[in-house]
Amino acid sequence: MIRNRRPRRHIEAAELNITAFMNLMVILVPFLLITAVFSRLAILELNLPGSSSEPAAEPQQTLTLEITVRSDMIEIGDRNQGLLSRIPNTADGYDLETMADKLKAIKARFPDKLDATLLFEPDIPYDVLVQVMDKVRVAETVVAGNLVKGELFPEISVGDAVARADGA
Repeated sequence: MIRNRRPRRHIEAAELNITAFMNLMVILVPFLLITAVFSRLAILELNLPGSSSEPAAEPQQTLTLEITVRSDMIEIGDRNQGLLSRIPNTADGYDLETMADKLKAIKARFPDKLDATLLFEPDIPYDVLVQVMDKVRVAETVVAGNLVKGELFPEISVGDAVARADGA
């Protein structure tokens, strides 16, 4: 019997060189992470009326605090009741200490209230905006010779002030 024996060729496994691909990934992955836009979902909580036919209880009047910073004064008001206080500017500028004292009195009447809306006229400097926000968020009080910081209205919304009706 004749066997047909062919000498088998030794086949070497192909070498896979992924160095160039790895270099690409090292550059591409950080670039994509840096340029990615991360979106934040907002959840709106709606309180819908119940299905019962019982009359609803009378809603409590709550404070909707609005602080309007104008070029010549600061107005503290309630969206439901109207203007609570008007603080004119002093020779040094805005009277932020008087505003802070009035906000402390409001906080004493409404201790659970945490939010406030700040409304600014278009020509108000950014530095004033920051100073007003600081005074609205935190109250500084001296107790036994030490400066103590207390929370006033830390949840702040910022918006544009409505033009005055008197045209001033």
